[in-house]
Amino acid sequence: MNEPYGPEAPRPISSTSPGIMKMFMGFLSVFIVVQTIGTVLFCLYLHMKMDKTEEMLSLNEDYIFLKKVQKCQTAEGQKSTLLDCEKVIKGFQNIQCKVHAVGWIKIPLKKERGSQSHTELHPKLFFKPWVLFTFREPIAVHLAGQQSNKAGSVLEWRETMYGPTNSLISNKEGKLKVKEAGLYYIYSQVSFCTPEVSLAPFTLYIYLHIPKEEDRLLLKGQRTQTSLKTHEEKHLKTVCALQSIRVGGVFNLREDDMVFVNVTDSTKVRYSHGNTYFGIFKL
Repeated sequence: MNEPYGPEAPRPISSTSPGIMKMFMGFLSVFIVVQTIGTVLFCLYLHMKMDKTEEMLSLNEDYIFLKKVQKCQTAEGQKSTLLDCEKVIKGFQNIQCKVHAVGWIKIPLKKERGSQSHTELHPKLFFKPWVLFTFREPIAVHLAGQQSNKAGSVLEWRETMYGPTNSLISNKEGKLKVKEAGLYYIYSQVSFCTPEVSLAPFTLYIYLHIPKEEDRLLLKGQRTQTSLKTHEEKHLKTVCALQSIRVGGVFNLREDDMVFVNVTDSTKVRYSHGNTYFGIFKL
């Protein structure tokens, strides 16, 4: 007996197990994270490389310019029409002016085989393997006298429009405090007026004040107190005579040392512009 022919039953579609799917998704996530981190690191490396390349190009430009200056100092270079030595030397002189006005800068210079340790470019300028440049504001303070209602003979001071100031020297209650040790030139002028003749001289002192120690005298100036006599309406009248004392000297100060000005009688001090002042600057 012949069996009836029928189409074959379709085979069931195999489904992927959930475990394999989870492994695949985990691998894909790790791959994306690693690729992102790698991309970021590569961008950082590329940025650093570009900065370094730009710095090297800048140094090369400086070196080429210095080579041109050296070439223009020779007879062969001065005859060359390609160098334009007049323009090169003028540009170098402009840099010199800025250097003397600002300070020193570190510029690496390569030595050639057989060359001397320095090449003369100017009657008073020599090129060495490097030239050191430091940009720093001068440590100096100049203050004008300021009248105070406080009792005492220690004078007080105020800043002026054109007088220099520096954060390394502070002014508090008439005392100037240095925050950096070194050699300092200290100076002061005090103008005073005496209405009557006095046998005792008017004295100006500059003291060094150290906390928990006795004040030390650094400078001292004295002047005899005199007065002027004038005839007014057939009467002899005494007029105040303006006088000044100025002292100054170099001293080795330590960090946090303080200096101040003292006088015998602060009521006689005159505070007009330019009459009384106090200053200090580091050498």
